[in-house]
Amino acid sequence: MAAEDTSDAMLGDAVIQEALTSGTDLRQYSHKLEEKLRTVEQQSVLDYIKKADHIAALHSHITTCDDILLQMQGALEGYLSHLSSISQELQSLQEQSTSLHLQLHNTTAAKEHITAALDSLTLPSSVIHDIFNTPVTEPAFMQQLLILDEKSKFLKEQRFKDSSSVADVDDLVSKLCIRAVSKIREYLLQKIYQFRKPLSNYHIPQNAMIKHKFFFEFLLQHARTIAGEVHDEYVDTMSKVYYSYFQAYTKQLWKLQFDEQVTREDLLAADDVRGGAGGGGAAGGTAGFFGGRAAPRSRLNSVFALANRDAVLSPEGLTEDIIVPHVAEREGRKLPFEVLFRSQQYALLDNCCREFAFLSQFFLVTDADALKLFKAVLSNAIQLVQKEVYSVVMGSFDSVGLCVCLHLCHQFKLLCHKRAVPALDAHWDALNDALYQRFEYVIRLNIQSVQDCDVTKFTNMDVRPHYMCRRISEVCGAIASLERRFPIEGTEALVAALHRELESVLLRLSAFHFPRNRMQQLVFLINNYDMVLAVLTEKARADTSEGERLREMLAACTAEYIQEILSPDFGSLLTYAQQAQRLLDAGDSQGLKQTEGTALNVARAFSNNWRTAVEQLNNQVMQCFSNFRTGTSVLQRALETLITAHHSLNRALSHPALQHCNAQQLIVNSHHLIVEAKKYKPTF
Repeated sequence: MAAEDTSDAMLGDAVIQEALTSGTDLRQYSHKLEEKLRTVEQQSVLDYIKKADHIAALHSHITTCDDILLQMQGALEGYLSHLSSISQELQSLQEQSTSLHLQLHNTTAAKEHITAALDSLTLPSSVIHDIFNTPVTEPAFMQQLLILDEKSKFLKEQRFKDSSSVADVDDLVSKLCIRAVSKIREYLLQKIYQFRKPLSNYHIPQNAMIKHKFFFEFLLQHARTIAGEVHDEYVDTMSKVYYSYFQAYTKQLWKLQFDEQVTREDLLAADDVRGGAGGGGAAGGTAGFFGGRAAPRSRLNSVFALANRDAVLSPEGLTEDIIVPHVAEREGRKLPFEVLFRSQQYALLDNCCREFAFLSQFFLVTDADALKLFKAVLSNAIQLVQKEVYSVVMGSFDSVGLCVCLHLCHQFKLLCHKRAVPALDAHWDALNDALYQRFEYVIRLNIQSVQDCDVTKFTNMDVRPHYMCRRISEVCGAIASLERRFPIEGTEALVAALHRELESVLLRLSAFHFPRNRMQQLVFLINNYDMVLAVLTEKARADTSEGERLREMLAACTAEYIQEILSPDFGSLLTYAQQAQRLLDAGDSQGLKQTEGTALNVARAFSNNWRTAVEQLNNQVMQCFSNFRTGTSVLQRALETLITAHHSLNRALSHPALQHCNAQQLIVNSHHLIVEAKKYKPTF
């Protein structure tokens, strides 16, 4: 296979191809080629001989270069060996450096430890001087006290070691601590005794103690017995201070109550100043709580109104500065109980919040310990305040004032939470329970007074809103207005009971005093229902269930009254209009035709006197209702009813069943009736 490949290669040569192509004898051709090769070889040898010197020089040069390269190789091998030696030296130096660094670190740490130990075992002269000679209020004393505290802690840690140096310094530090404790005790007790001075502003010494609160921490660390003494002395002193303060403040505050008070005789069903006459309204004013003379009849209605008594619940009124009794007394001011209650409770809240913050910071207590310490300081004062409030509340018959105080308790509780002081929660809950129990009792007394009311005692009754109705509506409106701020459980049921008694007493009054005059009964009920709705709309929301029921009853009474007042002049028209409308709706032409005579008589009567009757209707309606808006509203509804009935009459007369009676000349144009009705339309 290889021989074949060689033959193919030779045949492929260009020279051979040329020889084969030309037909030359290959032996001759080969001989010629050998001669050419010998000629070329001889020529090359001659050329080499001519250049022998150059070749020899080149050979010498190459030999020299070879020697140089050998020398360089040896030098490089020497460098490589030297570098290997240097690497080993560098590695050795690195290991030595690491070792030296570790030694330096250990030496430095040991030096620092020894230095710290030496510093802790040495007392600078400034520490000794300031602890013994500098007043505790000076900054220098505080600085040196901190240093002394650190040294004392260090020595306590080292006492288990049997070290003579520690024993030497420990004695001196102990003496310095005793001296510091003595000076701190004297200073703190002096500040505590300042609280006992009459009319002293105890916030000033408290602020000074807070500024040096580290003193008590130092006592805890080095003299727990002395710390306990300071703690107990503070608790005992401040407990008496707060008790005395709130005792005197409350006593002076209660003197500012109104002389004329609401008593058990001043309930919703109590006689009015007019001796039982219907009507009357609530004047804008406020009433006190308990003690002093009973409220005169001239002020009785005002105690059931809210007026501006809820001003103490506004953000500004809630946190207003407390009342200064001697200033208010000098000015001759008399105030309702809720204002005095707010001032007393805000004074308690403000002092308790300040005290809780002070106790937590100075005595280093938190959570349950802070609450326990707070209770030890202020429990007597809080119990005194509660007792004083209970003594007044339990004699109160002012339902609106009680409700305002209930909401004050809720607002103050929220304010305490905003200040992160939960310590008064139990106080607010206790007051809230007492106030609500009394509030519920007074409301039920008022409900009972309405239930037991003898409607026969009222003389000279008229159709104007009754004073009992006005009182009940004012109370319900006041409670509902306060409930919008924060609903109190149970009050909704009490308000509903008041509304039920209101409906009942109005029906009893109307039935007894207007027994044979249904129109007067209806006017009386409409006036009262309208007045109640007006008060509820003004004071609170009118979309309550009680408000909806009142609107339904008012609408029913108004509709019945309109039928009653239209009956004398337009009764036949209303009756026929209803009959004709039913027949028209049923498509009963035969039945409608049978009413021909009635239709003609009704149309003739209406066309003859409708203007005069409408004028009389206006006069009668406007005289019946004390509220102009109510009167005009009822009149407009009556005219709308009349126009609707007249429209039904016209439809009946225009029906084919009645066209043959030629009653068109009797039909009054509806436009004339509408124009006449517009004359009586209110312009407001």
